[in-house]
Amino acid sequence: MADVFVHESSYVDEGAQLGAGTKVWHFCHIMGGAVIGERCNLGQNVVVMPGVRLGNNVKVQNNVSIYEGVELEDDVFCGPSCVFTNVLNPRSHVSRKHEYQKTLVRRGATIGANATIVCGVTLGEYAFIGAGAVVTSDVPAHGLMVGVPARRVGWMCQCGERLTTSGGTGSCAACGSSYEESGGLLRPIAPSRVAR
Repeated sequence: MADVFVHESSYVDEGAQLGAGTKVWHFCHIMGGAVIGERCNLGQNVVVMPGVRLGNNVKVQNNVSIYEGVELEDDVFCGPSCVFTNVLNPRSHVSRKHEYQKTLVRRGATIGANATIVCGVTLGEYAFIGAGAVVTSDVPAHGLMVGVPARRVGWMCQCGERLTTSGGTGSCAACGSSYEESGGLLRPIAPSRVAR
């Protein structure tokens, strides 16, 4: 694992894969079978279970556990103490390891602090989950979600700013990108000028 930083208080089990430029900070545990891409940053007290996949440039803030069945694509941001689940109806006395459900977080999505992502959902590209929201169903690309349960209250630009929408189109005052809204979905029509 060349060019990887792991704080001396953290554990990286045999069989875990960490990409170049990745940093693992205090009191983390990366279990065997976890695959973490390049240039990722895992804050204090992060646990990554076997079978989990993180893309490149993923930022995971403090106190996040990423359970088997969760996949985070490139450029995903997980805020402090956000929560993932992998079983819908857990019981201590009933083993449900064969019932783990997949959760997919698409490229560029942001999950706010203390948000909960109930298993079996997909968060679309550049979706934005507000702090404390509870996501119980799929989220469209660029969707801005808040509340319990989470509901869409707007759209977010790839650059992370809320879009102004009118008459089926949206625009970003920060970067100049433009979007088209149709059938409850949003698609870019003029690309973001955000540096990648």
